[in-house]
Amino acid sequence: QVQLVEAGGGLVQAGGSSRLSCVASGRTFSSYAMAWFRQAPGKEREFVARISSSGGTTYYVDSVKGRFTISRDNAKNMVSLQMNSLKPEDTAVYYCAAGSPMNTGFLRTAPSGYNYWGQGTQVTVSS
Repeated sequence: QVQLVEAGGGLVQAGGSSRLSCVASGRTFSSYAMAWFRQAPGKEREFVARISSSGGTTYYVDSVKGRFTISRDNAKNMVSLQMNSLKPEDTAVYYCAAGSPMNTGFLRTAPSGYNYWGQGTQVTVSS
């Protein structure tokens, strides 16, 4: 069992930066691949970024490549999302999620590939 708690977010001006963090409970954090998803009002939950259990491999949705960076610190049971050059279309509730590092294909980017979820944190980017 893993419990995830996000922090960060809030109101940011377009072009600004924000950093989200997610702390996990339990001793098995380092055995999970971690990801960030987001969900805007009226839209489906969308994959944002994923990091392997070791932190050696990352993957991003095209719309955030070059602007967002996912990282993790297994000693602190923490995964972070640094968001730069924010745009109004980045406005959403952001969720961290933990899933099997063995997932392949679409399960790496689909919500169904993740077993544990945080409660979400709001990021609002004003124009």
